Amino acid sequence: MDYMMKKSPYHQDSMFKGASPEIFLKAKKLRQNLTEAEKVLWELLRSKETLGHRFRRQHPFGNYILDFYNHELKLCIEIDGEYHFKKEQKEKDDDREDFLNFNEISIIRYTNDQVLNDIQSVLKDLKRAIKKIEN
Repeated sequence: MDYMMKKSPYHQDSMFKGASPEIFLKAKKLRQNLTEAEKVLWELLRSKETLGHRFRRQHPFGNYILDFYNHELKLCIEIDGEYHFKKEQKEKDDDREDFLNFNEISIIRYTNDQVLNDIQSVLKDLKRAIKKIEN
């Protein structure tokens, strides 16, 4: 039984931090319906060529789904649409950030507009952040 728990992605010590089967299903649906900004960034993050690290998209982690995540760096990249500026969503985002910070995960946020209209600055910023994490 202990062996099965260690192999399961649902246990607390996995890179999924105990995400439930429902969260995995929700993440799968989100991967099938990326926003335009997520598609643009995913094309650059899906291989190691752009940043020297491969990222996962719509990664289940606890009760949350991270837009992009690299487990080795413990780095989460979030792409925020307009609804993230509403009060209720900002409170949810703050709770999420508290949970991720508690789990020693760094979070970098960009707006849809930044990704769609200034991707070079986004990549430059990500490279700088990764270099800081690596040192």
